[in-house]
This record gives sequence, C-alpha cells and structure tokens, in this order.
Amino acid sequence: MKRFILLVMLSTLLSACNANNSKLSFSELQNVPNDIQTKINPDSTLQLINTKDDIAYVVYHTKKTVATNLEAQEDTVKIKLDESKDTSKNTKQHVYKLTLDPEHEIIDVYLNGKSTAFANVTNL
Repeated sequence: MKRFILLVMLSTLLSACNANNSKLSFSELQNVPNDIQTKINPDSTLQLINTKDDIAYVVYHTKKTVATNLEAQEDTVKIKLDESKDTSKNTKQHVYKLTLDPEHEIIDVYLNGKSTAFANVTNL
C-alpha cells in the first residue's frame, strides 16, 4: 500500500513538471500602443513589428473582415488570416499581438490558405 501511494505521488509530481507553461497567444488589439502605432507603415499590407521581448505585432490592412487562427509546430508559429467575402469601402487596420514561447523562431502567415511573406519587418 505504501508503494502504491508513493507511486501515485511520484507520478503526480512528474505530471506537474510536464505541465504546459506556454505563453503563446494571438489576439487583436482594440487600442494600439503609441510606440507600435508610430512604426506601422500604412502602405504595407502585411507587416511584422518585433520587440525585444517575446512579443511581436502583426499588422494587416484590408477592406475585408478577417478571421484568425494560430497553430504551433515545433519552432514554427502558423498564423492563419482568412478574409470574408464582404468588403467595405475603407481599408481597415488590424493589429494583432503575438506572444511567443522561447522555442518559436519562425512566424509563417497564411492568407486565405496561401503562405504569404511580410511586406515589411520592423524592430522596436
């Protein structure tokens, strides 16, 4: 019985050590910080703004509504931007905050299912 309890405690401890401590997140900002807003190029359709921390900002200009999804595979983060068919008269700026984990080295953006390169990459 003592061995069984010890085994359960040990497996619980090991499970806690393997808990997912991921900081990975991706969300659209309603209020863009001023230091980020000053770095945004309104002529770039897709822009990446890197910070010194594990935070990056993805800026996308479009007349369409955008749905997003995020996937992580090893050292790569895949951002999926899917546009709806409806359009407005004015181009809208979408700014997304991306918080990365240390193992993520590659940011790959898919626009409507096609891998797309950043038109502009900026550092703070």
